[in-house]
Parts: sequence; structure tokens; C-alpha cells
Amino acid sequence: MVFISCSKNDRGELVGTKANKFFADKPHGMVLIPSGSFTMGPSNPNVLLDQNPSLKTVSIKAFYMDETEITNSEYRQFVNWVRDSVVRTELAVAAYNKIGEEIKEDDPLWDFMPIYNRVDDGEEKTAYQEYLEENFKGELDIDDKSTYRLNWDTKLIWERTDYPDANYAAVLEGGIGPDLLNDYDGYFFPADSTPNGLKAFKTKKIKYNSREFNSEKNKWNEYKAIEIYPDTTVWYRDFSFSYNEPMHNDYFWHDAYAEYPVVGVSWEQAKAFAHWRTFYKNQHQRKAKKNIQLVSDFRLPTEAEWEYAARGGLERAEYPWGGPYTYDDKGCFLANFKPERGDYIADQILYTAEAESYWPNDYGLFNMSGNVSEWTDSNFEKSSKDFVSGLNPNIEGNNNNQRKVVRGGSWKDVAHFLKVSSRDYELQNKKRSYIGFRTVQSYMGEDVGFQENPNKIF
Repeated sequence: MVFISCSKNDRGELVGTKANKFFADKPHGMVLIPSGSFTMGPSNPNVLLDQNPSLKTVSIKAFYMDETEITNSEYRQFVNWVRDSVVRTELAVAAYNKIGEEIKEDDPLWDFMPIYNRVDDGEEKTAYQEYLEENFKGELDIDDKSTYRLNWDTKLIWERTDYPDANYAAVLEGGIGPDLLNDYDGYFFPADSTPNGLKAFKTKKIKYNSREFNSEKNKWNEYKAIEIYPDTTVWYRDFSFSYNEPMHNDYFWHDAYAEYPVVGVSWEQAKAFAHWRTFYKNQHQRKAKKNIQLVSDFRLPTEAEWEYAARGGLERAEYPWGGPYTYDDKGCFLANFKPERGDYIADQILYTAEAESYWPNDYGLFNMSGNVSEWTDSNFEKSSKDFVSGLNPNIEGNNNNQRKVVRGGSWKDVAHFLKVSSRDYELQNKKRSYIGFRTVQSYMGEDVGFQENPNKIF
């Protein structure tokens, strides 16, 4: 909507405030799911198998959704960013404690010094900078990350032969540096203590710090640190007496699996990823242009949004492709699951498949059934359809219920769990070799509607 700017020539009329024309920017790798309504629940209710066989008509606001499940490659971008942030923070603290207020630009750690809002001698202070100094808000506190930012322009050096000095080596490898105050723990396991004989990063140190706004208490919650590296041991723990060592050793980090869906992540880790994705995009927005609009939050889909998107506009369909069969007229299976009598390989795929496999549904979404089950943002309540709203329904999380709705079925599930209406749940801190996720972003404004949906394929 275009608004006429308010000026001295408005002749006393109500013309509105000045605003730029807004164009919705489709996020990379996402498709638009238009507003609409549908009947939520099973087409053929089965009291024994369905967690809640009741039906409910609900209406959904438009949103963007990832075309595929979040892949190992995409999640590795998150892990690498957090890893680099953790190391840069340690180097910044070491540089500050070593250099302090003294200017030693020839020191190898100088490039990692924390950056904060200060005025050097001879520079003119702004009114805001004077205000900060008068109220003791302009000083850097190395223990308070809100008072400084990290220097991301300097490249981290990982090769031991290229370390700039012994102090840098002490921070990364552990031990005492010639000029450092602390004895550092380091970030690597030595090669003689790893299965493949190569040094390995201490993944438990890769923690993402975030906080959420508590609308009930009208204040921000305390920061929470979450270990975000996937749990690769799920390939052992989910299948007793089974040889899955190759998947444990290679699945997340090897390039052969880069475009496969990430697994071994909890609901909490998936939420952390969505929070980081919002921060990462808005950080770019702020740098790209002054006064640019920030993006809406990336998040996990609600249970209703997930089912609505999975149906692809097909009312009362059992599967994303319609149904009621799990194979086409040539006898080829339409999803990655465990068909027949537990024959994992009957669909030609033993474990997970690449995220962009099989035919997408009519909204352009891949693998809404099968491959990996997907976390949603909703708490699991068996009779939820009996009391939730008919407008954008959702049951938000609380401390009394740690069960989160999981949808879609996976590579190790039978056909029943591939139905778009099938419900399941898992505890929010659990990690499985068959559960992944995809994110959504609310559409700002009103969408074009179902009939004019540019993503409709068939």
C-alpha cells in the first residue's frame, strides 16, 4: 500500500505518515503457502492408530516454508558460524586482557580486539556518546557481550603451521601463552584420542546463546546456552544390535551427505537454528542499507501450518500426492519409508534420501511424507482439536509439557505415519536419527490467494 507523505502541504487533511512501498521478499529456498482453510484431521479416522481422530475446520494465514528439510550443509553453516563466534570471543577476551587500553597494533592478537563504541583522542563526540559517558554506559565490560562486538573481518587461522604467535596457539590448543593471564582449555582433541587419527574440535563448546521475550511477564528471559552440534550417536542408540558405525562417523560432516536432511537435532536445537537464521538475515539487512526493513522471524511451523502445507491444497487427501496408494502406476514408491513387512530397501533407499527427492506436492514442498519426521512448534495434547481456535490454531509450549508434535513419518516408519493427518510426539530434548525439521516465516501483508499461487505446480 502506498502512503502519501505528511508535509506542510497536507492542507489539514488526514494523509498518513510517510512510508516506503513494501514488497514481500521471498526467502531463499522457500515457497509461499497461501492463506486458506482446510479440514484438519484424518480422511478415514482410525481410533486405534490415530492419536486424535476428530476433525476440525481451521483457517491459516499465509507463510513461507522451506522447500526441503534443513540439510546437513545448511545446518553446518549454522554450526560453523557459532564455532567461529565462540573462538573469536575467546580471542577477543585474551586480546583485551593482554593489550588492554594500550595501542599495540603490531600485536597478532590486535585484530581480534573487541570493538565498542568509543571516541579516540582528538575526535569529536556526538551528543549520544556524551550521554553514554555521563551515565557510565559507554565503557566496555569484557564480561558483558552487549558492550562490544566481535571483529569478523579478520580470518581465523586453523592450521597449526600458520598460527601467528604462541599466544594465539595457547587459546586454540590449550595451555599457557607467554603473555596471557589464563591457562586455556583449548578447542581441540588431540589426534591420538580420536577414532580417525585426526584432531577434532570439541563440539560441546559450540554453544548458541539466545533469549526469548516473555509476553506474559513483559520482559526478556535470561540468556540460555544450547549445545547445537548434532548428536551423531543417535545412529547407535536408536538401533540396538545394529551396525551403523558408517552413518555415525560420516553422515553429518562428509560432503557425500551434504544435501541430506540433518538428523540428531532436538526441538531446542531446531529453535536455536531458526533464531540464528533470523539474526543472520537481519544482520545483513542492517549492513546492506540504512533504515531497511527487518525480516519477520524464522520459526518452526505450528502443527496446523504443517498439515495445511503438507496437503498442498488437496482437501481430504491421505498423502501429499493425494492417495490412497504409496506408489504410482509404474509401481515406484512416492516417498522414502519402510514399506511392506519391514523391508527397508524395498523403496531403493536404506536410510535417508537427499532432501530434494521424489515429486514435490502442489505447493512445491519435497518429502512432506517420509525421509525424516519433522519437529513442529506445537505442544502435543491428545484432544487438542477439541479446544484450539479455528484461526491459526496452536498449543504453545509450557514447562509442564515437554512433548512436541512430530509430523510426516520417516525412513524407518510404516505407511500409516506418512499420512498428512498422522500425529506423533517426542520430548523436546530428545534427538533421533529419523527426526529433522524445516522452518517457516510468516507472510507480511495479504497473499495472492490459492488460485493465483505462483508455486502451484499441477
